[in-house]
Amino acid sequence: MKKILIISLLLLCGWISAGAVDLNKENRDPKYVESIINRSQKIVDKLGVTDTKVAEDVRNIIANRYFELNDIYEVRDAKVKKVKELGLTGDAKTEALKAAENEKDAALYRSHFAFPANLSLFLDEKQIEAVKDGMTYGVVKVTYDSHLDMIPSLKEEEKAQIYAWLVEAREFALDAENSNKKHAAFGKYKGRINNYLAKRGYDLKKEREEWYKRVKARGGSL
Repeated sequence: MKKILIISLLLLCGWISAGAVDLNKENRDPKYVESIINRSQKIVDKLGVTDTKVAEDVRNIIANRYFELNDIYEVRDAKVKKVKELGLTGDAKTEALKAAENEKDAALYRSHFAFPANLSLFLDEKQIEAVKDGMTYGVVKVTYDSHLDMIPSLKEEEKAQIYAWLVEAREFALDAENSNKKHAAFGKYKGRINNYLAKRGYDLKKEREEWYKRVKARGGSL
């Protein structure tokens, strides 16, 4: 019943067609489109989707999300550029720039929730999580596993808190405009995790030094 409701709403709003998911490639640089398709396909290839039509639709949803993000930030940048060209100063400049950011944030908000809803027409929750991880370089798993390896004595509630914050960081990273901003979103939460662990009594400097020794002893690298 829930999925039927989602499908009905999406069709009503025109977010997705009944027959197929079209690739929004019109008026875009062909090389850019090709690179986004390739990037999206690599994510789809890891989902275990056996239906080629479904795989193509999912790939197009992911690619369209990249296109949409690009469009949102291009509009923001154009407005910022115009503000500078007009030579606005003081409060007028501050308000104009704030308006550009607010419009960008509103567009991101709509896009953010529409994306997993579109994916849910074709994928289960586990696969949607995999798509999110694919679009954020797998930082959640890498960071979470690193913390568990670095501090074997972590309590279950501490592990849960670390994972919850990393998943939250991933939501912000999904909306970021480039790879640096995506990593910065995780960086903010890594700092929060470090502060949390320090308050819980962990000597992070010592834990990290001991971890380096263990990794080196087993022939690995960080």
